[in-house]
Amino acid sequence: MARSKFQTLTEQMFYILLCLKEECCGTDIIDRLPEITNNRIQIGPGTLYNLLEQFLDSGMIKETAIQGRRRSYILADKGREALKKERMRLMTQLEDYRRVFGEEDSNAKS
Repeated sequence: MARSKFQTLTEQMFYILLCLKEECCGTDIIDRLPEITNNRIQIGPGTLYNLLEQFLDSGMIKETAIQGRRRSYILADKGREALKKERMRLMTQLEDYRRVFGEEDSNAKS
């Protein structure tokens, strides 16, 4: 059975939406992702603009300004809800991990 679109978010999706808590354009997102992820997540323009289009089509973000080719976006209520659901999903996974391995392993490195 195929999962519905955006049922879970990839890391790139999650962080793009997180960046859009404040209004910004694609270039801002490309610059912010490495900053907020300690250089762990980076994204190319093709992937970014494809995801932004999908987020727009699904109502997860809103376009706020167009200046020539530069477009700005902000998180919509549907996107904020998707972030909350993803946060809960990740927290549940961490709790499952702790339950299986116990608290003594939660501080271990690796």
